[in-house]
Amino acid sequence: MTTTNTAETATTFPLGPFQVHRVGFGAMQLPGPGVMGPPQDRDTALAVLRRAVELGADHIDTAQYYGPDVSNELIRAALHPYGDDLALVSKVGALRNKKGSWLPAQKPAELRAAVQDNLQSLGVEQLAAVNLRITDDIPGYVRPALEDQLAEMVAMREEGLIAGVGISNATLDQVRTAIELADIVCVQNAYSLADQSDADVLALCAAQGVAYVPFFPLGSAFPGMPKVVDRPAVQAVADRLGRTPAQVGLAWLLADFDNILLIPGTSSLAHLEENMAVAEIELSNADIAELEA
Repeated sequence: MTTTNTAETATTFPLGPFQVHRVGFGAMQLPGPGVMGPPQDRDTALAVLRRAVELGADHIDTAQYYGPDVSNELIRAALHPYGDDLALVSKVGALRNKKGSWLPAQKPAELRAAVQDNLQSLGVEQLAAVNLRITDDIPGYVRPALEDQLAEMVAMREEGLIAGVGISNATLDQVRTAIELADIVCVQNAYSLADQSDADVLALCAAQGVAYVPFFPLGSAFPGMPKVVDRPAVQAVADRLGRTPAQVGLAWLLADFDNILLIPGTSSLAHLEENMAVAEIELSNADIAELEA
């Protein structure tokens, strides 16, 4: 980990051909409960997207299977035609059925079909990046060879359908393979102050100039799992700075490595304002030491 504070770190980082602000927006929370169905308040969902861009978010993370078919439709309704500096990033490798179950869709042909679906629903000819989300944890499912999956992703990049290849939910060895075979531009893995088990992948990405986009940046969303906002040190630093514990947890990520890009998601305008203000928070070396103690 670094010991620099936010004021000394970069405010942007490359994401493929884009130079994006380090606080973007994740669209996963825009659909209804359980990431299924339409939003509870469509007008608010559209307003959140527009306000995020107004506040400087030029990196929006989405997926066709959010909803399914909901988050992309909202993004297009709110923001199309898109600004030239807006990086739309999606992910492939899964589907949702009518019951909301997550199903693997990892075959090269399925990856291609998913990219085409994203392009059509978002109304673009090219995506800034697409993450191949690895599914090695589904009982009885045998994932195709990673080399074959990456070859299909590279082929779509060469065809101009995507500008950059990414990988998600990947091990250190899988990330190494993806860097070697696909020259990936980003990695999306779980990482937070409460769960730093992916630190070796983060360090590799930093050394290779690859953007690292943590999901679960405030700890696992599952009940009973450790949450960053529950840590006494986080609460103490937040009180001292006049910020929320969530803001402090996100600010720590920005101070940790310059290649970390945040995509906090929300369906609330108030929470959006708080999330986007994270880039302004300066953590001192003493703050960071207290948080990491």
